[in-house]
Amino acid sequence: MSATRRRFGLAAAGGAVLLAAAPLRAQGSDEAAVAHAVEALREAMLAPDRARLAALVSDHLSYGHSAGRVENKAQFIDALVNRTSIFHAITLSDQSIALSGDAAVVRHVLVGDTESGGRRVPVRIGVLMVWQKQAGHWRLLARQAVALPA
Repeated sequence: MSATRRRFGLAAAGGAVLLAAAPLRAQGSDEAAVAHAVEALREAMLAPDRARLAALVSDHLSYGHSAGRVENKAQFIDALVNRTSIFHAITLSDQSIALSGDAAVVRHVLVGDTESGGRRVPVRIGVLMVWQKQAGHWRLLARQAVALPA
């Protein structure tokens, strides 16, 4: 085999490796962006700001609470901004992120301290979130929580 053919073969193999790795880099980048969006939402729920919350959630939001109540985008944001639903502390653990195109499924355990109707309540819930990449930004499309044993 001539030196030119060997160099061409090595270049082709190297190019194939780079092309194969590109989706993995993109996936890693998207996974980090989703994790960042989850953290931004956690922070926004602790210090509610209407514009910040609106930028993080989809116009088609379906936000399910562990008690069975489901809110749309306006209801979710209003409850936090108007202090109907207050989070004093939120800690997330055991988080996993699975990507599929422009969608991401996030699961984690949320331990927190909430207040509703003047009553402070500790919570420990399992959370399933569906995030969707919309106009280049990850936005929460759906969330469902379930109470976990203490």
